[in-house]
Amino acid sequence: MKINKYEKILVAGAKGMLGKAVVKILKKKGYKNILSPSKKELNFLHLIKLNQYFKKNKPKYIIMCAAKVGGIKDNQINKLQYLEENLKIQDNFFKIAKKYKTKKNVFIGSSCIYPKKSPQPIKETSLLSGKLEETNEGYALAKIIGIKKAEYYFNKYGLLTICPILCNIYGTNDNFDPNRSHVLSALVKKFVDAKFNNLDQVTLWGTGKPEREFMHVNDAAEALTILFERYNFPEIINVGSGTRISIKNLSKKIAKYSKYEGKLVWDKSMADGMMKKYLNISKLKKLKFKTKISIDTGIKKTIYEYKKNLNKINT
Repeated sequence: MKINKYEKILVAGAKGMLGKAVVKILKKKGYKNILSPSKKELNFLHLIKLNQYFKKNKPKYIIMCAAKVGGIKDNQINKLQYLEENLKIQDNFFKIAKKYKTKKNVFIGSSCIYPKKSPQPIKETSLLSGKLEETNEGYALAKIIGIKKAEYYFNKYGLLTICPILCNIYGTNDNFDPNRSHVLSALVKKFVDAKFNNLDQVTLWGTGKPEREFMHVNDAAEALTILFERYNFPEIINVGSGTRISIKNLSKKIAKYSKYEGKLVWDKSMADGMMKKYLNISKLKKLKFKTKISIDTGIKKTIYEYKKNLNKINT
C-alpha cells in the first residue's frame, strides 16, 4: 500500500517520547498533514470525545503511540491499572479505526509480550509459547490482546493494522521519572544526580546480570515510519538494534560518561525481570533498516539532554 503524503495521519500520543520522534521523522519525510494532538485534546480513554475528533478531522491513518507505560516498579505495583487502561485505550482505537475506515494503522507492541524463557534472540513465533515475566504481566497481557485484535479485525473487516514490537527504547523527551521512565534514562538520572550531589555510592536495582537490547527513540521512530510505508501485514514484526548489553555494563558506561567515580551497590532484593531479552530482527533487516545511534553515542546524548533540562550542563 502506497501512503498518500497529503492525507491526514494521526499520531496518537504525539507529545510523548516516541510520538514526538515519529512526528519529527514524518515531517522530515515530507508528510504534509500530520495531526499531533495533546492528551488533553484527544484522550483514547474517552470514546465520545474520540468520535467527535474523528468526525471533525477524518484521519486516514493512525500511528498509535498512546498507551499507559512505566518502569518495572510501577508495572509491578499497578498491574491492574496497566491492564485495564491499556485494554480500554486499545478497544477504543480499534472501534474508531473501523468506524471511520482508516486505510492503515500502526499499533505498537513491546518485547515484554514474549515469554520469560523465550529462546534468544526472540523470534516473532515465540508469542504465546510460554509464561510471561511476572513484573510487567498486566501491561504485556494488554498488548498481546491488542495484537490479536489487529489480526481479528483484519480477518473480519479488512482493517489493516501493523504491529511493530519494540525493544527497550530511551532518549530524547523521556521524563526521567524513576518509576515511569525506561531503564537507561532512569540510570542516567541516578548517575548525573549522584555526581552533582557528590554521593559516595549509587544503589541500583537487582543483580545487574540481565541482558537487554536498547534503541534510541530516534532510531525507533525511523523504523516505525519505514514499516508504516512498506510493511503491509497484520503479523507482528520485531524492531530492535541487534545489539545487547548487561545492565551492569550499561551502568558502568553511564557512570563513566557522567564522570561519576563512586561505588555501585546492587540491591538484590529488587526484581531483575527477564534475565535475557533481545530480539531477532531478521524480518526488519529485509527492509534495509539500520540503526544510526550507537549505545555510547545515545548515552552521551541522553546525559547531555538531562543535564540541559536541569541547568547542569557545565557540571
